[in-house]
Amino acid sequence: MADQHEITIRVRYSETDAMGFLHHANYFNYFEMGRTELFRSQGGDYRQMEADGHYFVVATLEAKYHRPARYDDVLRLVTTLTKVGAAKLEHEYAVFREDVLLATACSVLACVDGNGVVQRIPGEIAAKVGA
Repeated sequence: MADQHEITIRVRYSETDAMGFLHHANYFNYFEMGRTELFRSQGGDYRQMEADGHYFVVATLEAKYHRPARYDDVLRLVTTLTKVGAAKLEHEYAVFREDVLLATACSVLACVDGNGVVQRIPGEIAAKVGA
């Protein structure tokens, strides 16, 4: 299993720190953008999924920073769905400026109901993500 999606992001001034680098916390927002667009590309709809009472919450998220990004850099984020379990999704991320690797990360998302109780990924969602 390795479904993959790519988006382009331009670093905004408000996302940088006092040194002009992309602040490390903003990568986590980018990773969420990558997951959302990957799911959308698979035919998924987060708004409808949540209206139906199903949610994906971040259980773990680890990032490694290799090189800095700066204001106005155009970044390429590659998001890969690496594993679909009964109640979890695992993703890997790679952020590039042209062909230079800037950051890598991995996450585990758990499927929960409206009360935060872990549940199996519903069949219609599992079918969209290729399970």
